[in-house]
Amino acid sequence: MIKMALGSAYDAAIIIVVAIILIFGASKLPEIFRSLGRATGEFKKGKLEAEMELAQLQQVQQQQQTQQQKDLQSKIDELQKQLEELKKQQSQNK
Repeated sequence: MIKMALGSAYDAAIIIVVAIILIFGASKLPEIFRSLGRATGEFKKGKLEAEMELAQLQQVQQQQQTQQQKDLQSKIDELQKQLEELKKQQSQNK
C-alpha cells in the first residue's frame, strides 16, 4: 500500500528518515539507529532460542511416543503369549 502511494520502498525509507530527523533531531539519529540495531539483534536471538526450544520439545514428544509404542507392543506380546498358553491349557483339558 505504501509502495503504491510513494512509488518505491526507497521513497518510503527516505520519508521515514526525514520524519525521524524532524521529530528527534539529527544529533539523536545515531543513538536511535543503534538502539534499533540492538533491538533487532535481540529479536533475532529470541526467535532463535524459541525455535531451538520448540525443536527440543518436538524431540521429547517424539521420544515419548516411541516409548509408548514400545510399551504397548510389549503388552500386546505378553497378552498374545497368555492367550496361547490358555489355548494350550484348553486343548489339554479336552
